[in-house]
Amino acid sequence: MLINIQELSGLERQGWLQHAIAPRPIAFASTIDTAGNVNLSPFSFFNLFSTNPAIVIFSPTRSVRENKVKHTLLNMQEVPEVSINICTEAMVQQVSLSSCNYPKGVDEFMKAGFNKEKATYIQPPLVKESPIQMECKVLEIKSLGKGPGAGQLVIAEVICMHVSENVLNDAGTMIDQRKVHHVARLGGDWYAVINEQNLFTVAKPNAHLGIGIDALPLAIKNSRILTGNHLAQLANVSSIPAIDAAFEDMQLKQIIQYYANSPAEMEEELHRYAIQYIQKNEIEKAWQILLTGTDVRYSDKTENTI
Repeated sequence: MLINIQELSGLERQGWLQHAIAPRPIAFASTIDTAGNVNLSPFSFFNLFSTNPAIVIFSPTRSVRENKVKHTLLNMQEVPEVSINICTEAMVQQVSLSSCNYPKGVDEFMKAGFNKEKATYIQPPLVKESPIQMECKVLEIKSLGKGPGAGQLVIAEVICMHVSENVLNDAGTMIDQRKVHHVARLGGDWYAVINEQNLFTVAKPNAHLGIGIDALPLAIKNSRILTGNHLAQLANVSSIPAIDAAFEDMQLKQIIQYYANSPAEMEEELHRYAIQYIQKNEIEKAWQILLTGTDVRYSDKTENTI
């Protein structure tokens, strides 16, 4: 299905893009004007863009329906500071309530039932209920247009962070991703929560250059069983391991014995079995399973290191 973005209405364009580019973190932004009126509102066009300097960017877009600018933007044009508070599962309904289009001057802290906490370096208050609060100075506001839905990029430098001890790891040295329960925005009314059940790790290939999928043995690279994810994990090694004569695995022996007269079926069953080790991130064992009983024909880019 081809979708020509330029042919869509504003609401259609917003819908397709927000459903596609998801999940998105939420900047729960607290701002203040020169008269001391506080505004609190969530924005999911938000992310980290630099760590040195520490730069975050979020976008209070112009209203798609009425083409009005957000009070958050007006406040930052008067007082170029913003408190960005991380939204969690325990706060999400209140955060959503704060996004109501209240008149300027109405305090969303009170409307949504949040408590103010005095910041250290900026005027806008922090959201006490948020476990991670960032005090930011606005460096630049860049308008992307004046039409409905046009973004207004707020480029802000994080001056300091306040982090609750409740979301730190046991050593107290870093935020524990399992404890925060970040909430993210998707399209329509959809939200997502990050918890231990949907978290997983992916090893970064920083210490070495992986051989790449193109350098895998043909019998592995062309497997009907192994997926692209499986192949990428196998290919994230600096060289193809040698067969370990001392490697023993009872199920491996059983597979070889059972399919002794059917090499093609044996190969597929070994690939299925190797997946069990790949899913446990035991890549060396997965390689031994694949190499021991697989017809290892090398691709043009692979050197026989066995």
